[in-house]
Amino acid sequence: MQILISNSSKESIYYQIKSQVKEKVLSGELKEGDALPSMRQLAKDLHISVITTKRAYEELEKEGFIYSIVGKGSFIAEQNEDVVKEKKLATIEEKLLEVIAGSKEIGLSLKEIKEWLTILYEER
Repeated sequence: MQILISNSSKESIYYQIKSQVKEKVLSGELKEGDALPSMRQLAKDLHISVITTKRAYEELEKEGFIYSIVGKGSFIAEQNEDVVKEKKLATIEEKLLEVIAGSKEIGLSLKEIKEWLTILYEER
């Protein structure tokens, strides 16, 4: 599992880890039962504190993305299709809000955003 940490990101490191694991689950790259690296190994690989990886794993567990078994590690939890769809919708909404905020910063109108979105949507 590849996790990339950006030191220039506005997001905290634990949040970057959590977000990337969630994206991999929602995209199907990580599937039910897949093992995650141990917190210590991930911390070592990313050159960060174990406390940071622990926080990311704890939040992923609270949100139902992973489960942990003492002495064995952390694994991707079963994902209910309706729950996955709801989580994907929440992710899309979050990203659209970022687009809207960024667009407003540079003065793009709603009409321009719609036109741009339509072009990008039709290209895919």
